[in-house]
Amino acid sequence: MTVHHHPPDELLAAFAAGTIDLGQHVAIATHLVSCAKCRGAVRAMEHVGGAVLAALPPTAMSDGSFEALQRRLDEASGNSAAVRRRGRAFRDVPGLPDFLDSYPDSSWRWIAPKVHLRPIRLPEQSATRVFLLRSSPGTRMIEHTHTGFEMTCVLSGSFVHAGGWFGPGDFDFGDGAVDHDIRIDSAEDCICLVAMQGDLRLNGVIGRLLQPLIRM
Repeated sequence: MTVHHHPPDELLAAFAAGTIDLGQHVAIATHLVSCAKCRGAVRAMEHVGGAVLAALPPTAMSDGSFEALQRRLDEASGNSAAVRRRGRAFRDVPGLPDFLDSYPDSSWRWIAPKVHLRPIRLPEQSATRVFLLRSSPGTRMIEHTHTGFEMTCVLSGSFVHAGGWFGPGDFDFGDGAVDHDIRIDSAEDCICLVAMQGDLRLNGVIGRLLQPLIRM
């Protein structure tokens, strides 16, 4: 798989530093599964961060720190056992990383002609919502922009817009400075994992008429 489009360096740095919320983390991690180049960049950033931490003077741990860490490890172990018992969620979605196996499954719902959405319910609160978006071949999205941001990871199929062609493994970032005019150009459904804050703002007269009907 050849990956052509990647997250900005500042997003990869924030991922490495652990300063993004869970929804954004899921989107970046999904891209990393397919992209050796970005995995290498994140490892390098983590190495630099580790070197900086190692150079700091030692600090005494607070009372109860070890016990709190042990409790978190026990909870993680229990959650892993529950995941193994539950089995794989989203098993019908090609290209979805295995780390999402632990998240509750959900169903596709219609949001527009030839377009369906499937929520990914995060296990903790996040300002960023995450969902799968499935669009049929030949679908043309209404031109739109964003009140917040949108991270899109292509799992299968492909789409094209002014920023280029996006296929499996590619990462697309949109915000209020970007107008998206997207067309599905693959012979199969295009399925993407999307992490979003804010809303879509549809452009044009038709877009304004349809705006109340579109909720993502």
